[in-house]
Amino acid sequence: MGARVAVAGASGYAGGELLRLLAAHPDIEIGPVAASSSAGRPVTDVHPHLSQLAGQAFVRTAAAPLSGADLVFLALPAGESAALAAQLPGPVKIVDLGPDFRLTDPAAWARFYPGPHAGQWDYGLPELPAARARIRAAGRVAVPGCYATAAILALAPLLAAGLAEASDIVIVAASGTSGAGRTARPELLGSEVMGAVSAYQAGGAHRHTPEIEQALGAAVAAGPGWSMAHRSPRGAAHGPSIAEDGPPGPVTVSFTPLLAPMPRGILATGTARLADGAGTGTLRDALARGYDGEPFVRLLPEGSWPTTAATAGSNAVHLQVVADQHAGRAVAVAALDNLGKGAAGQAVQCANLMLGLPETAGLTANGVAP
Repeated sequence: MGARVAVAGASGYAGGELLRLLAAHPDIEIGPVAASSSAGRPVTDVHPHLSQLAGQAFVRTAAAPLSGADLVFLALPAGESAALAAQLPGPVKIVDLGPDFRLTDPAAWARFYPGPHAGQWDYGLPELPAARARIRAAGRVAVPGCYATAAILALAPLLAAGLAEASDIVIVAASGTSGAGRTARPELLGSEVMGAVSAYQAGGAHRHTPEIEQALGAAVAAGPGWSMAHRSPRGAAHGPSIAEDGPPGPVTVSFTPLLAPMPRGILATGTARLADGAGTGTLRDALARGYDGEPFVRLLPEGSWPTTAATAGSNAVHLQVVADQHAGRAVAVAALDNLGKGAAGQAVQCANLMLGLPETAGLTANGVAP
C-alpha cells in the first residue's frame, strides 16, 4: 500500500483532476474525498469519467474524516482552506491549491480577498531556486495560481539575469473556462463563451497580480544567483528562494486576463523592456540555464511557439522567448494546462516531494491530442 491521501473540494474541476491523477498514481492510495454540497453522492455522479472510483462516495468537508490521511489536498474556494487546515492534526501534511497561504503581505491579501490574512506557507513551485528542498522538508505547501505559474516561469529567469526591466511588465493571458470553477454563472454559459474571447478584471483587479509581483520581485532580489541555485544538487537547500527570501524587487505588473472558448489551458504572454545589449540569444540562454534538467519545463526550439493544445492533460509548461528589437521589449510566452501544472498536477508534484516519492510519479510531460 502507498501513502494514503484525502481530497477536500473534490467535486470541483481541480478536485476532479486531482482524483484522476491520483487514481493512476503508482504510490498513492485515495482515502476520503470530501465535497460539502455533494456529500453522500457517488463520486461518479459528479465525475462520470472516473470509473475507477465507482462505489466511492463523497464525505462531508470536515477535519474528522480527513485526519487519518498521510496528506490532505485542499481544493477549496478562497478563504476556506485556513479554517480547515487549523483543525487537521499536526502530523498530517497539507497541499493547498487555493490562495489562502500564498501571499506574504497582509495588505496585499486584504486588497483582493475577504477575511483575515492566514499567513504564508512554503510556495509550491519546485522549479524555482531552493524551492524543491523546501517543499521536500515542508509539512504545509501552498501551490501557485494557474496564471501565476505561467507568468512566473516565463519571466523570472529573465529578471534574475537582469535582461529585462522589472518596473515595466505587461502580461496578457488567456484561460479556459474551467479556470473560473464549476459554479454556474451566466457569463460562463456555452452560448456566452462559444465564439468569443473576452477580457475581465483588467486594470490590476485580478487576484493573481500580487502573487506574480511577489515572486518576480524575489527573482530580481536573487539576481544571477538564479542559475547557481538551480544548478546545485537537487536536495540542496542553499541559494535564494525566489518566492520568499529577501526584499521584493521594484516590480510592477499590468495584468489582463482573458476568457477563451476552450475548457482548459492557459497561454500567457509577458513583455518587459529589454536591458541594454540583450537579444534573443541571451534571453534564450537565461531560460535554458534556469530550467536545465527540469522534467516538466520545455524551452521550445527557436521559432516554435507554445500552444495550449500541446500541454492539455499534462504537467508540462512550454516556453518561448524573443527580443522585439523594434519595440525594445522581451516577449516571453508560456502554455500550460490550468488544471494540470496550473493546479492539480503541480499539487501532485509537490506531494510527491513531501512524501519522499519520485517527483514525477503519476505525472506526464506529454499532452493529449487531438
